[in-house]
Amino acid sequence: MLILGTLLAGLVSWAFKRLPDERWQFLASVPILKDANGHWHGLNLTYYGLLTANALSFAVALLIVLFGSLRITTSVTLAVISAVLLACLPAAKWVARWVEGKQCTFTIAGAFFVGIVIAPVVLQMSNYLLSQAAYPTVPIIPALAAVMIAYAFGEGLGRLACISFGCCYGVALREAHPLARRIFDRWHFVFSGGMKKISYAIRLEGKQVIPIQALTCLLYVGVGLIATLLFLNGNYDVAFVSSMAVTQGWRALSEVLRADYRGEGKITAYQVMRILAIVFALVLTILLPERPTRRPSVSSGHRSAVASRSFSPAPSALGHRLHHVWEKHGHWGADILSSSRRSNLTYLSIRSILSETIGNRTVRE
Repeated sequence: MLILGTLLAGLVSWAFKRLPDERWQFLASVPILKDANGHWHGLNLTYYGLLTANALSFAVALLIVLFGSLRITTSVTLAVISAVLLACLPAAKWVARWVEGKQCTFTIAGAFFVGIVIAPVVLQMSNYLLSQAAYPTVPIIPALAAVMIAYAFGEGLGRLACISFGCCYGVALREAHPLARRIFDRWHFVFSGGMKKISYAIRLEGKQVIPIQALTCLLYVGVGLIATLLFLNGNYDVAFVSSMAVTQGWRALSEVLRADYRGEGKITAYQVMRILAIVFALVLTILLPERPTRRPSVSSGHRSAVASRSFSPAPSALGHRLHHVWEKHGHWGADILSSSRRSNLTYLSIRSILSETIGNRTVRE
């Protein structure tokens, strides 16, 4: 953790100094076509996209390791991530359209709120399917703690992308509260570049603004490191609730330091979502008291990130079993599509396929 913290400290320190500059907005430009006047039209690749992708990749990789430390296979982890993202990705647009009334805007706040509500449902459904297949189930609160840790790192590092693009910006220092002006008199952001959002949306290019993106980054990465230590020591409840309370509490409070449009009213819909998320986390810890008795294993998490082996049959054995089932019953796939032969696919046939696929397994400890 010390090495990880040191590496991240070096990264964010460099980013805070360099990314507000115009030089660090566009990564490359890909030429597409040349018009009649001899001018090239191209596709711009931005550091915003690169930094966002890096933050997401880091968060997913960390989640795989943390789930693996709970002896959850990589296949189950990826299935859970895919199911949650299936709801979160469209929600990022729908919630922004509902709150801000904009057609081409996405909101992480809205996507997160939908995700944290959907995640327990997805985990419960996964546990049902795993139990039916005689696999070990996923401990809900430890899994949610891992999700919150991954979110804290992903969201925190994702703020670097916001610095590069000049979005999610803070209020101008000259318009801030006197106490805020004293605190940030020596530590603030000055953005340059007419293509940055802070320049064309609110005309604050070259002006001193509160470094709200940097504050969020430092707080989230810091709570992510602390929550990871709590998680690895088996303090799942504290890791889950503390990471939820700090990240969502800060996002609710930091609205007063932001100058971008966040919706109507003194208390915005995003702030309400943040508070509800904290309450939701507290309720879950009370309603779901079961916890695993064994502490997480970092070595298991590392192996899970490389190959899915814990609590699962060997891939070759599973592959041979599926191949055998396909050779014997594969023709029934055509029966499903053929209305004249659907009656042949009975309950006993389905049960026969499942029993041959799953077989009689003994769960490995």
